[in-house]
Amino acid sequence: MRIKKTTACNLLLCLLSLPVMAQVKPADYVNPIIGTNGMGHTFPGACVPHGIVQLSPDTDTIPHNVNGVYQPRAYEYCAGYQYKDSTIVGFSHTHLSGTGHSDLGDILIMPFTGPLQTNPGTASDPDSGYRSRFSHNTEVARPGYYEVMLSDDAIKVQLTTTERVGIHKYTYPRGASQKIIVDLNHAIYNYDGKVLWANLRVENDTLLTGYRITNGWSRVNYTYFAISFSKSIKKYGYEDKQKIAYNGFWRRFKVNENFPEIGGRKVVSYFEFDDSDNKPLEIKVALSGVSTLGALKNLEAEASGRTFDELTIQAAEKWNKELSVIEAHGDKDKLTMLYTSLYHTLINPSVYADVDGQYRGVDQAVHQTKDFMNYTVFSVWDTYRALHPLFNIINRERNTDMVKSMIAHSQQSVHKALPVWSHMGNENWCMIGYHSVSVLSDAIAKGLPVDKDQSLKAMISSSSIPYYDHTDEYMKLGYVSFDQSASAASITLEYAYDDWTIYKLAQSMGNQKVADEYKKRALSYRNLFDKELGFARPRYADGTWKPAFSLLNTHGEGFIEGNSWNYSFYVPHDVNGLIEMMGGDSRFINKLDSLFSMHLPDEFFAHTEDVTREGLLGTYVHGNEPSHHIPYLYMWSSKPWKTQYWIREIMNRMYRNNIDGLCGNDDCGQMSAWYVLSAMGFYPVCPGTDQYVIGAPYLPYMKLTLENGKELVIKADKVSDKNRYVKSVKLNGKPYHKAFIGQQDIMNGGELTFEMSSQPNKQRIFKGENRPYSLSE
Repeated sequence: MRIKKTTACNLLLCLLSLPVMAQVKPADYVNPIIGTNGMGHTFPGACVPHGIVQLSPDTDTIPHNVNGVYQPRAYEYCAGYQYKDSTIVGFSHTHLSGTGHSDLGDILIMPFTGPLQTNPGTASDPDSGYRSRFSHNTEVARPGYYEVMLSDDAIKVQLTTTERVGIHKYTYPRGASQKIIVDLNHAIYNYDGKVLWANLRVENDTLLTGYRITNGWSRVNYTYFAISFSKSIKKYGYEDKQKIAYNGFWRRFKVNENFPEIGGRKVVSYFEFDDSDNKPLEIKVALSGVSTLGALKNLEAEASGRTFDELTIQAAEKWNKELSVIEAHGDKDKLTMLYTSLYHTLINPSVYADVDGQYRGVDQAVHQTKDFMNYTVFSVWDTYRALHPLFNIINRERNTDMVKSMIAHSQQSVHKALPVWSHMGNENWCMIGYHSVSVLSDAIAKGLPVDKDQSLKAMISSSSIPYYDHTDEYMKLGYVSFDQSASAASITLEYAYDDWTIYKLAQSMGNQKVADEYKKRALSYRNLFDKELGFARPRYADGTWKPAFSLLNTHGEGFIEGNSWNYSFYVPHDVNGLIEMMGGDSRFINKLDSLFSMHLPDEFFAHTEDVTREGLLGTYVHGNEPSHHIPYLYMWSSKPWKTQYWIREIMNRMYRNNIDGLCGNDDCGQMSAWYVLSAMGFYPVCPGTDQYVIGAPYLPYMKLTLENGKELVIKADKVSDKNRYVKSVKLNGKPYHKAFIGQQDIMNGGELTFEMSSQPNKQRIFKGENRPYSLSE
């Protein structure tokens, strides 16, 4: 994969002195190909920050299921693209970044020159369909732009986007016919019957409008579109792969050729253009969740009258503006990982409203925004941990709108629930907990202008739905029983943290009744700790422990996507209480040490898609989110320097500048947000407090430009793999003795200086008010 640079930037210049490096734009370091093979599940295509359009190649069509039987290889194609593939099926307009389950892949377009084929064909026999071979040597991927040569027909493809419009430029061989496929049946995680209905209208010889309705992870997803062409359509037609049992009086028309109304359940259409001028074909595809009129408005507002090259420059400028919030110094690979990680954090959540503010709500009604931009793609089980806390530093205005979108979601929900995992005006209920309460509580704790009363009401409602994942039993027993759920222990631990965030907000508002109730619920984690064992363990409704219990197994032991060894450390709101539960300081440290050093045999995670050997450090699982705070837990102990050691190990081993550079699903930016924050030298172990626990910086210099106009400079002049330990810290020239930095200190700007050493400073231990927050004293 070629990563296009500015003419001033080559490898030599990138490694020269800092003044020269300053001439290089942050986007020049982004490598969109990282994580496109194996576990990362990212995509290399074009998008702009938080746009709803992610225009990217799809390299295969593995269905989610066949006749109801899950197809395991579908998991590889969560983002539609695998670097190992040698063919491209086409270019679709919506993708999820780094997820472990999937959907979308809406409105696929594929250019061709030869005979018409309405089937995509197979990777083993590309000539059996409209897909094409390609070479990675012809790919160019950079923020806002993607390019590839389709070798079968020698067609050069160039892609860029706005927030709501995907723009294609196809350069065909001179004298060749110029044709495209518009496949309205294609989808990511497709299956027979996923498309409920597709409709397409040929409005005139350069404009199409239409929609499709799908039933996937998003239960009922309405995708409206408007497609404009730079050339006149010469002829067109379609095939419906599903025979219609009743066609009414439409049968009087020859609808499959040059008829301006196209409709069906498995529609694959084709268009041929006037190619007399031999110029490239440019296509603009605007999307809307509301209507074709909304798509037309989006097309007019964002792309009308502008050329492909102009829109490409505009996309690049948007990325450089967003990425320039951080200025950093370091070697090329480290800067590439930093800015690629920052890039990944700025893809989702995505705007989900037309330019006039209309959007489709979770109640499937059309709503009008007034004081906020509506967002979608809330992978909250992942992103509450680091992505939203990162936004509370560098993206506060946008995160305020995201929180308001979540509150609107709860008001539209028939369950009165905040998002669990939602996208495209639908709740898909993926994973456990009700972690949007954390996002709201953290936003308020970090000073965002969010309505506290509305927030608390939505948080209480979300945590009190009796039929949601055994919440009724949890409220009654103080835990979810193993009788009721195979994930009972994980659910209880995550509910306890979520309830703490409600307690914290209620307490800050002076609502003592609610605070007392949720403080009690926040201590429910204690009900799962077997003190003799020193670990969390599922129990039955009668109070007995699950017998024949395995601490290492990720299946059948009460935990989801993890085991007791990792999940037992999931008490971010009460680390002091956790230390007590585990037998005191020395035993707590020994358990952490063992977690990072002991071997986890393959048999204990072989059947867990989200856990692989690449994401393991000992038995610590960095490739999945429940463990992300664990390296920072040493900061509550008598050996805090061990956090500094392991943070750097994780960053070196789990994030690399190559196609397999991510050790797990990026999960809508959570994996990347962990990296960005840890590179700064601190991390939000417990969102809902105003604290970020200090670890150790990764680079010698970082400067954050904040929305309030102030700057925070982070210096660690001698930092290296050898000098990874923090000897001392200064804030604005004064010695700083706390194990955390507060939100206000960050927003005030200034200079945070780390003196680094090759040896740990064992005198730098934190007690009392210098130790990070814990519910238990």
